Amino acid sequence: MMLWSHAGPAVLAAFLASLVEFVEALTIVLAVGTVRGWRSALTGVAGGVLLLAIMIAVFGPLLGHIPIRFLQLGIGVLLLLFGMRWLRKAILRAAGLIRLHDEQAAFNSETAQLRSVSADATRQLDPLAVATAFKAVLLEGIEVVFIVIAVGAAGNTLVPASIGAALAGVLVIALGFVLQKPLARVPENTLKFAVGILITAFGVFWVGEGLGLIWPGEDLAIVVLAGGLLIASVAAVNLARARLDSMGGA
Repeated sequence: MMLWSHAGPAVLAAFLASLVEFVEALTIVLAVGTVRGWRSALTGVAGGVLLLAIMIAVFGPLLGHIPIRFLQLGIGVLLLLFGMRWLRKAILRAAGLIRLHDEQAAFNSETAQLRSVSADATRQLDPLAVATAFKAVLLEGIEVVFIVIAVGAAGNTLVPASIGAALAGVLVIALGFVLQKPLARVPENTLKFAVGILITAFGVFWVGEGLGLIWPGEDLAIVVLAGGLLIASVAAVNLARARLDSMGGA
């Protein structure tokens, strides 16, 4: 039986990261369905999900043929790049240096763009709506798949990571179905801050594993790394805010 100390970080990281991606995809799909029709929107969603399933079925088994050390090192580097990109933006947003992400504003912008293009009433399916929903699901879905594989494959926690992502998907879809509006109240910027820390911590951990480093406490080292990154990130936010205030007062 897999211990929570081993599977827990993978479940949490996959859940939070996937939650962000699913919320962004839902915003676009809701905009498409509201403006151009739900039949076309859901057709695009189905096409995106089908292509993702095919990609997973084709490329997923190839992971088993990669030596574990190369897999850990390669995935660790990718996670570091991916996580630090999210963390950098989250720090800048928290410090007030760049604008906070607003799903309601994104929804309004998407609907305005869709309304600016006239639809052909003679067609059962709207090509623009299908393509927009398809692209949203495919692009955000690819990021979810990457997160699940990156978090789970190198540490033999692919199933727990998949469960975390699936729970996020079910939650977002259920809320979207019930509310039928963007999940603007979801603290997405806070989630991205947390995800950036977790993904970066996993990246550091797997790079160390790939280089042959023996971590004290084994998988619990991820929690310690995340704690250290949290302290450093909060300090970075405070320094950036102080710098911004000093520039404003100058």
